[in-house]
Amino acid sequence: MKNTIPVDKARELWNKYLSTEQLRMHSLQTSAIMKKLAAHFGEDPDYWGTAGLLHDLDMDIVEGDPERHGLETIDILKKEGYDCPEMFHAILTHTEGFAQNRPARSTKFEYALAAAESLTGIITAYVLVRPDKKIAGTQAKSITKKLKDKSFAASVNRAFINDIEKTGIERSHFIQMSIEALTEIAEEIGM
Repeated sequence: MKNTIPVDKARELWNKYLSTEQLRMHSLQTSAIMKKLAAHFGEDPDYWGTAGLLHDLDMDIVEGDPERHGLETIDILKKEGYDCPEMFHAILTHTEGFAQNRPARSTKFEYALAAAESLTGIITAYVLVRPDKKIAGTQAKSITKKLKDKSFAASVNRAFINDIEKTGIERSHFIQMSIEALTEIAEEIGM
């Protein structure tokens, strides 16, 4: 078993297991934000980005079942020959509170993954209501305002986004970094 997943192999797995376009874009967005966070924290951007790319690998299989979500991703990755305990734990903790017997987030990596994947929902929803449907020109203060409106993208876990501050980064800075990360891949994600 390999304890790391090379970027090219992660992309192959992403292509193999995720077919829903929305999930594919969400995973790319999460990956981009995770890479940006890794660079900020002096961590490995490829490793963090891979976690973002693969965190929802099972969603087309589990069809939204929170009890299977995350567990199936880990099973897939193990069957593919990988054993990445830190990444597997982060994948499980990003479902904290949604499934029974899930471990709580406790590391910078785990808080970052849960926050990054949650913030993609707010940013995507915001971009979709913009007249040009583009991320270019999006301001962090606009996203912060939408975070306060609980009816906007209501399913997004705002607590996970706010918990980014447990990593030592201010939420406003995290939002700005995330906008920058998504702007860098705007063409690939159609924003």
